[in-house]
Amino acid sequence: MEKTIKHWLSRMKQQLGNKVRSIEQNSAQETVILVEKTELPDICYFLWSEKKGRLFTMVGNDERDIHGFFALYYVFSFDSFRHFITVKKLIDPLDLTFPSVSTKLPAANWYEREVKDLLGLRPQGHPDPRPLILHGDWPEDLHPLRKDFPLDRHAPRVQSRESFMPYDSEDVTEIPVGPIHAGIIEPGHFRFGAVGDTILHLDARLFFTHRGLEKASEGMPLEKALFLAERICGVCALSHSTAFAQAAERLGGVTIPPRAAYLRTLFLELERLYNHIGDVGNVCAGFGFAVGVSQGARLKETLQQLNEHIAGHRYLRGVVRLGGVRIDITEREKEEIARTLAYVKKEFQELVDLLFSHDIVMNRMATTGILSLEHANQLEVVGVAARASGRSVDIRRDQPYAAYDQVSFRVPVYHAGDVLARVRIRIDEVVESIAMIEQLLHVLPSGDTFTPLPPLPPYRSAMGWCESPRGETVHWLMVGPDQTVYRYRVRSATYSNWPAVPHAVKGNIVPDFPLINKSFELCYACCDR
Repeated sequence: MEKTIKHWLSRMKQQLGNKVRSIEQNSAQETVILVEKTELPDICYFLWSEKKGRLFTMVGNDERDIHGFFALYYVFSFDSFRHFITVKKLIDPLDLTFPSVSTKLPAANWYEREVKDLLGLRPQGHPDPRPLILHGDWPEDLHPLRKDFPLDRHAPRVQSRESFMPYDSEDVTEIPVGPIHAGIIEPGHFRFGAVGDTILHLDARLFFTHRGLEKASEGMPLEKALFLAERICGVCALSHSTAFAQAAERLGGVTIPPRAAYLRTLFLELERLYNHIGDVGNVCAGFGFAVGVSQGARLKETLQQLNEHIAGHRYLRGVVRLGGVRIDITEREKEEIARTLAYVKKEFQELVDLLFSHDIVMNRMATTGILSLEHANQLEVVGVAARASGRSVDIRRDQPYAAYDQVSFRVPVYHAGDVLARVRIRIDEVVESIAMIEQLLHVLPSGDTFTPLPPLPPYRSAMGWCESPRGETVHWLMVGPDQTVYRYRVRSATYSNWPAVPHAVKGNIVPDFPLINKSFELCYACCDR
């Protein structure tokens, strides 16, 4: 594999020629290409289109107090080689513009709008220059992720610059929904353009309760930042803490003990289990199938009670520590896990049989909310939504971490791209998760559960990643002096998948939007970080 990567990188360097300023190895898994501003879109497109790299994440950073520049990092994952290539561009503070990559890579759309909002870096030629994070009533000259922006600064509100899709025809009705909803959910504004009850277009506006966690993390000791990462999202708490810990561990060159790696994998699959089973029940609420809702909630509760008993927290907070895990399990707890899973497996299969034998249920899910493979690829959709549309991506298999390379599992893929396919993916993954946990319990090694981190070099960056219940989550971390956070960037699965929802609802009827939305099961907190 190492020889293949070196040969592949050598060929890539020859193809790029003098288009790059420098190429250097950041780690065994990451190569960094420093490019000129004018070459940025072409090189990114070359890596995505010709070399088949996935846009893994994009990071904007204020590095003026390090070397006098802002910096952009476009990170591409090459799963077949288990390698990353980062395209880096330094931005002169005297010229904050850069050519937009979104014109060639639609998946870069939100990233570039975000760096414009938070850092004031302006993507020239961007197809949708509207504010994304800060909304239209935030002053255009205030950029809260700059290092000289105080965390406690209050921003005065200005005349809103919000705009939505204009419709010329009188036959089109605009239907605003939210941002405050009837249910106990987080805020999001959805503005439909519909003819009759058929959706022509959807504007989705999020980020109403953005917490500024990335800004708040600046200067934090790493241990405290781990505590913050764990609170980005309630139901993905373990996935976020694992990704953050892995980023810090990669910076320190630390390999955690085998028992810790196996325990992380076990707990991560328990997190996936309670989410997937709860989500299958939740989808039933989209078409009023009350027995499905209650059964899904009941089994989710059973699993969360198991979490609380063996880990001390229903949402598995406090499991991960830098260098390993805080929670170990006894032989008696292993037996309890096995008993609970056997019960849940039987009860869940009864729920699945009930769903698939009900004609109305199947009719409501089949052919509803189709996300095409083309859109899934263009937008770099991940997780359940990707695999339901024929896009075979799963970071557990493609870039293994913890002990995922020590267990066997299947990555289910469907091609219909509809609500039913997304439900089927979750059902299949419940079976796979239970089988994985059974394997882990059988071969769980003995030994330590923690390795201390050495002092980390300042101003170096590394990534951690995790396949959360919603899909691939990426944490990019640059450490500052004295083991503190200099820049912390979170790209959640939800952040990747929200732009796909308007494509999936187009052509469907308005009453089916709640069902389609629930089938993606995207949270707001993972965006409002």
